[in-house]
Amino acid sequence: MTDEDQKMPSVLACDIGNTSVRIACVSGSESSAPASFDNRDLSALGDGLAAVWDQMGPGGKVAASSVNPEALKSLEAAAGKAIGQDVLVIGRDLPLPIETSVPHPAGIGTDRLCAAAAAYDRLGVACVVADFGSAITIDCVNSDGVFQGGAILPGLRMGARALASQTAQLPEVQIAEPHWVYGQDTAQAIIGGLVRGARGALRELVETYATEMGSWPVVILTGGDARLICKDVNESELAQAIVDNLVLRGVAIAYYKFMLK
Repeated sequence: MTDEDQKMPSVLACDIGNTSVRIACVSGSESSAPASFDNRDLSALGDGLAAVWDQMGPGGKVAASSVNPEALKSLEAAAGKAIGQDVLVIGRDLPLPIETSVPHPAGIGTDRLCAAAAAYDRLGVACVVADFGSAITIDCVNSDGVFQGGAILPGLRMGARALASQTAQLPEVQIAEPHWVYGQDTAQAIIGGLVRGARGALRELVETYATEMGSWPVVILTGGDARLICKDVNESELAQAIVDNLVLRGVAIAYYKFMLK
């Protein structure tokens, strides 16, 4: 941990997504291993918050990015009961963590803004942040650290469920690496289409962003399916890094921005 990190207060950062709540202790550039709780059963969330809170020094705060109002209510109740703390919510109690060029920044998911802020904070150059989670988001930050916007696609498992539920005969598949070139049966065809389609979308969007900016951005992947999309960044022609916990780090950045105002 650097001297600068030691000066920064700890933040119990929370990423409230569509399918899970993830929490970790962030202090400066350091982050603990996150704990994850399925939104379908958040009964253990209070114990999880207490365990992370016990790792933190005095003066810590609880801060959150949320795209799920019901799960946020559960988090706030759990935080109040388990550790006696209010939750500072980005966009409600805390400022957005990054400057944007979009006309209505309040309408952008704070998870996207947090990931973008953390990526630019780490790199300091134009970058694309691709988050392969429940949904896929592929966003661009310019060389001045301004969030430009991006694209949202169905996540891999969301796509698989949609194909199964919206057709008469297509099965719901388990997402995996397609080791084949041509899908030899329906399941292989779906898996190959979803995984390679996501890779193709990433390439197309990065190329479009690069053309618009006039230079090639650094590409950072995050999210649960990032390593499926890019198995090895050392062999990738597109992505330069896979960084876990970008949203959680961005939550802490939002708090530090508020604290230093």
